[in-house]
Amino acid sequence: MTGIASLRDLFTRNLRQSGIYIAFVAIIALFAILTDGVLLSPGNISNIVLQYSYILILAIGMVIVIIAGHIDLSVGSVVALTGAVSATVVITQGNPWWTGMIAAVVVGLFVGCWQGFWVAFVGIPAFIVTLAGMLLFRGLTLLVLGNISLSPFPAEYQKVASGFVNGWFGGFGVDNFTLVVFGVAVAGYAVSAFRSRQARIAYQQDVEALPLFITKIVAIAAVVMAFAYQLASSRGLPIVLIILAVLISVYGVVTKRSVFGRHVYAIGGNLSAAQLSGVKVKWVNFFIFVNIGFLSSIAGIVYSSRSNGAQPAAGNMFELDAIAACFIGGAAVTGGVGTVVGAMVGGLIMATMSNGMQILGIDQSVQQVVKGLVLLLAVAFDVYNKKRAGAR
Repeated sequence: MTGIASLRDLFTRNLRQSGIYIAFVAIIALFAILTDGVLLSPGNISNIVLQYSYILILAIGMVIVIIAGHIDLSVGSVVALTGAVSATVVITQGNPWWTGMIAAVVVGLFVGCWQGFWVAFVGIPAFIVTLAGMLLFRGLTLLVLGNISLSPFPAEYQKVASGFVNGWFGGFGVDNFTLVVFGVAVAGYAVSAFRSRQARIAYQQDVEALPLFITKIVAIAAVVMAFAYQLASSRGLPIVLIILAVLISVYGVVTKRSVFGRHVYAIGGNLSAAQLSGVKVKWVNFFIFVNIGFLSSIAGIVYSSRSNGAQPAAGNMFELDAIAACFIGGAAVTGGVGTVVGAMVGGLIMATMSNGMQILGIDQSVQQVVKGLVLLLAVAFDVYNKKRAGAR
């Protein structure tokens, strides 16, 4: 395979995914130019991570739901409810900060069990169950808070979303610890990619040419280390980014290399075939919603920590941002297609656009129009690809 053919294959083998990465780079470049470089300044990059981390956490759970052919409209209300419970336990009742986090996770798991039961075992469509949940959990939030806001949280609680790890390895104006952490992560990715390539060769599958493979790894490493340098030049490694990295790593493995993950794709790809193959569809669906309930509680903790309190209107429209991140990131509206990494890229595209438009002072109403158009185009691209594939 020639280098030109290999390069063409790299971008056309899965146009939807490679197109997303190209679009992401283009959007960053566009707003970097329009904002005179402010978008990529160290302080602003740290702010993007802090401001949109909870949406990315929700997107991890949402993409699994969408892959299975479902949808969850309740996650924003669950974020509000879990944050309200945590605030009540810590602020109102005066318990230690960590008990509020435990209480929030327990509530999130209970919510997941509740919705999973109705979807998996009663057979009510997830759209209806979670629409009811959106109303139910928002109402419970108002009851828990007494329709008032609670604040502030203890300093330890606030550090979850606003704290940084830095200074361990010194550095003059640049935090060496942050650079080391990202350097190790890049090395791990390179080793994993090389092993994956060798495994595909062993099974006589097509792979890109070695020079192209090395170029791709170097390009990814350069982008990641540039991002790391900007963080290191600001306040160091955000604690919430560590949490997000752990979740991405764990769920990346779960979706791609576990039996549960394969069953999720099977259910979304062909439900009848999955049932005939012995997949325990009801239990898989149940745990899908338990999982997103858990991740919604984590997002609720992060959001309440970021806002230093709990408000009745917290989490409003978060479900739409999470869903948009998944579809922009390559998930299919019919299920069976999607990745955690793709959802993260989709979420970062939304975050970059929102942040860039805020820097430019664009009106909020115009921002909503732009987001809506981007989502529509992403889904239209999905439909177009399906029709083109069916015509072959």
